[in-house]
Amino acid sequence: MEKLINHLIKLGARRDNLEAKIFGGGRVMAALSSSNVGERNSSFVLDFLRTEGIPVMARDLLDVYPRKVYFFPNTGRVLVKKLTRMHNDTLVKREREYAARLTETPIAGEVELF
Repeated sequence: MEKLINHLIKLGARRDNLEAKIFGGGRVMAALSSSNVGERNSSFVLDFLRTEGIPVMARDLLDVYPRKVYFFPNTGRVLVKKLTRMHNDTLVKREREYAARLTETPIAGEVELF
């Protein structure tokens, strides 16, 4: 997130004009409910934005439903739809595949501290 903010500033954004709209953190997979990933991510982003002094203009966090989010960068408008009923299993299939990759892929890479 720090890299994103720095890149926006390099492109001409003014830090005091930044604002955020945050969505997600839903517990969409019962198998991952014990890890509280959505709650931890939601807490992180709220704490980060508070620390950085970036106001949250809109939010839809937590719950048990996945969301479909449409963002219109020219206007800042956001449309959010909670997917209370899914007519296909695409989302569930993708989430299961992703969870499997997380457990199968060895942890690797570098960490840059700044």
